[in-house]
Amino acid sequence: MEYREIGRSEIQGSAVVLGAWAIGGWMWGGQDDRDSIRAVHAALDAGINFIDTAPMYGFGHSEEVVGKAISERPRDELIIATKCGLHWEGPQPRRGEFHFASDEHGIQTPENARYQVYKYLGADGIRQEIEESLRRLGVEYIDLYQTHWQDGTTPISETMETLVRLRDEGKIRAIGVSNAKVEQIQSYIDHGRLDSDQEKYSMLDRKLESSNLPFCRKRRIGFLAYSPLANGLLTGKIGPDREFAEGDLRRGNPRFSLENRKRIADLLGEFRPIADSRGISLAQLVIAWTLAQPGVTHALVGIRNEEQAIDNARAGEIQLTSDELDRMNAALTRFRE
Repeated sequence: MEYREIGRSEIQGSAVVLGAWAIGGWMWGGQDDRDSIRAVHAALDAGINFIDTAPMYGFGHSEEVVGKAISERPRDELIIATKCGLHWEGPQPRRGEFHFASDEHGIQTPENARYQVYKYLGADGIRQEIEESLRRLGVEYIDLYQTHWQDGTTPISETMETLVRLRDEGKIRAIGVSNAKVEQIQSYIDHGRLDSDQEKYSMLDRKLESSNLPFCRKRRIGFLAYSPLANGLLTGKIGPDREFAEGDLRRGNPRFSLENRKRIADLLGEFRPIADSRGISLAQLVIAWTLAQPGVTHALVGIRNEEQAIDNARAGEIQLTSDELDRMNAALTRFRE
């Protein structure tokens, strides 16, 4: 496994990060906690030391599962990342701006939903969230604390000043953002040291190559690519007969239409000779391609079982040649035409 520094934090995290959204069950059609814990253990044993979760993943459930999975592991060998800024129903008045409505399974229309989710990054909200996350995870500090979505009702200066204080107090070690525009990232930088930016990026989602990626690379900010396998579409394992359970975000998603799955299968067919010559899976090849892109420092990959965990971890050992990257990029150019 290759280990890379997260920005200028001096924290070395595995290039392949365990993304813990799916193990929260929410928007993935449910998940067995026993499978999740075994998968986390398998990932750690295979060299992954970096786990990314969030309170929003299952309304606290993902953090709780991660906490159980790491409870008997040496804390100083783990890099734990979580997030703040999304609040759901509770005794406090509504704060921030409405984001979406949801139940335990997935996003719903507001009138039918149990939870009303708001984006809020005020100092009081962050203080509340950090304590809840520490409790659910069963840890005394969080290595990387990230703003999950940006809140237009709170000055970034207030948000960043609060995060810097938490770092000074030893409750967090590094500060990151997620789902942020370049202008917002710059505003964070204006008020303190920012270590990472986590954004959706894959060979199918490349618009940030002209914005966030070069910006972060120039300023030595870690870029954490989430969904590099496009929610499983680029693994080569989602065939035309695959059906998605109720509550699975892929159910009814046009990207997972039969027509698009066929197009993706053709693209992956062009990659297969490279994967076969290397003796690796298509998923490993795609993750390796992601990690080879200029500015990308880490790739967050979800897991649901031990097999996926081990397969993903091995991608962190693959260094693609310039010829292999050229062949893959040529196929991607043809795919987009």
